[in-house]
Amino acid sequence: MSIATQYHAKPGDTIDLADWATDDTNGLKRKQIEAKTEENTLAIAELQHKLYAEDKRSLLIVLQSMDAGGKDSTIRHVFGRVNPQGVHVMPFKRPTEKELSHDFLWRVHHHTPGRGCIGIFNRSHYEDVLVARVNNLVPESIWAKRYELINSFEQGLVNHGTQIVKIYLHLSKDRQKEKLADRLINPEKNWKFEPGDLKTREHWDEFMHAYSVAISRCNTDDAPWYIVPTDRKWHRVHVVSEIVRAALEDMNPQYPEPKIDPTSARNLLDQIQ
Repeated sequence: MSIATQYHAKPGDTIDLADWATDDTNGLKRKQIEAKTEENTLAIAELQHKLYAEDKRSLLIVLQSMDAGGKDSTIRHVFGRVNPQGVHVMPFKRPTEKELSHDFLWRVHHHTPGRGCIGIFNRSHYEDVLVARVNNLVPESIWAKRYELINSFEQGLVNHGTQIVKIYLHLSKDRQKEKLADRLINPEKNWKFEPGDLKTREHWDEFMHAYSVAISRCNTDDAPWYIVPTDRKWHRVHVVSEIVRAALEDMNPQYPEPKIDPTSARNLLDQIQ
């Protein structure tokens, strides 16, 4: 069984995140997989180049986690070698007044990737069935309908040629405490600390339940969820690199046919002074 398959949440199953380990490493050691992670990032860069050249389809990566779950770090390590011209990262923060004046998917839709591109959502439309639910930002009569709206939205993207991979970075509460403490102690990380993170932490169990429901109800064959153990950074980065590489290999992008045949090209080269 591949690593990508191992952490795939099976569509139709009822997910309870309490059943999923946060510190699993498949029995591997860091040194055993560093070279494989490096190989994956090189392969991702090559496949992204082909996807960009092909200019027919796109890939959307959705990253969700609790605070300090490593979304930024994952993006930096997994996609650090790709051509930035063909990869767009969108961090979804607190909605603006303008965004709140529209339906909840309005601010998301125009950030989805165009043909030939990879789009990476750092948080996403799922905040509207997570934060909105736990913090009672909207009544249940509104957020309860959003799961089906999300499924329809994602299916529409798939029908238009976008492959979707959704990844939940599964961090333990103890490990989050260590990472938040590090942000307070380390001067180079002080800027990352948000007092609101502590407020969110008070509702940890509620968020775990909200995530479990969201993953269960919005997990389809065309837009699958992966639950990645995140307590160990090196393993988290490796697993995500495996998932992204597998998705791109499944798409199998190809360079387009040349616009000029080799003989004509040589003739044109002979004319260049």
